[in-house]
Amino acid sequence: MNSRFWQNPWRLMLVVNAAVLVGVLLVKIRLPPYVPYIHLLVDYHYGFTKRALIGAIVSLFTDKVPVWLVFALAGAIWLITLGLFIKLFRRTFGFDDAHWPLFVFIAGSPFFLKNFMHTLGHFDIYGCALAIVLLLIPARSIAYVFVAAVFSIVLILIHHIFVLMYVPTIAAIVVLRFYLVRGVTPRNAVAGIAALAAVGLLFLVAQFAGTVDVPYDEFLRHLQSRMADPSRTDLLQFGYIWYQPLSKEIADTWARMPSNILGIPVFALLIWLHTPLWRYFARLIGALGSELHRRIVISAIIMISAGYLVMFAIVFDYSRWISNWAVCMFLMLHAVKMLPASKDVPLIPSDDRKTTISGWIVTLIPRVGIVRPF
Repeated sequence: MNSRFWQNPWRLMLVVNAAVLVGVLLVKIRLPPYVPYIHLLVDYHYGFTKRALIGAIVSLFTDKVPVWLVFALAGAIWLITLGLFIKLFRRTFGFDDAHWPLFVFIAGSPFFLKNFMHTLGHFDIYGCALAIVLLLIPARSIAYVFVAAVFSIVLILIHHIFVLMYVPTIAAIVVLRFYLVRGVTPRNAVAGIAALAAVGLLFLVAQFAGTVDVPYDEFLRHLQSRMADPSRTDLLQFGYIWYQPLSKEIADTWARMPSNILGIPVFALLIWLHTPLWRYFARLIGALGSELHRRIVISAIIMISAGYLVMFAIVFDYSRWISNWAVCMFLMLHAVKMLPASKDVPLIPSDDRKTTISGWIVTLIPRVGIVRPF
């Protein structure tokens, strides 16, 4: 590498981010994958079951599931998501020197790829990957609406919480990329309503009819029969989540609320560190060529954020929810950039001292976490 590379702090931040990612991976693979592993064991053996799609697909290829498969599958989807995001950023912005600060604040954010590495094996990243695909493929016909619906259905079959986590963002992308550009007609309006109804109905079925009906001990014996090492019964300790009703999840969340809410100042600080990015996002929205487009974008952001507020009240994995909310904002930024603008928007300054310091801090933070910050 030449001296010009090392003299650019934003490029150097990318090198440091890569080193941090390796460190997060080395730590992650040493931890027991309790929840991710059991998701690979659960299939449709007892009929339709929530959170069972990935396990059912795995069962088509192997009767015995080794622990290393968690990291192999999760690592593969992580690499695919990285490749998709690089392709999306190159198409939307490009990789010239002026855009390096923007790339660092997104790709190097502890909310994004680094936290997906820390949560390796959890299914959040599937929602991000499919949303990026929707940002990359053409949105020229009603088929785009149906593809988005299929993606949403797949996500809900993977885990029904996607109905709040990424389905609203997928819906917003469809509105911004298809309906705002092509216009609303009776035909595509009916298609959109039908897609929403199908996704909503599937969520209700998964939430209220996807519980396993057999006794808990029998369920665990089936999972144990699918383990490559049946002696690792410690990895089955979270089997109860397939029996836990929504009321119990809410009760557990509110019981933990007094301690978990202490992390909110940390989350607020992490969000504040991304201020240069949020200011750029606000300028993009303000520069949209249509007042209607601006109002719809703001409404979409409110809708997505409201979904995460509901998740905060239901499930206590707060660090994951905050991180995925930020990822949804990153995706919305790309979607907004694709809309017609009335003027050019100044980029994040690369030579501003405060911005550079924020970039370094964001770079050095390895991840956000799963429940509590860090």
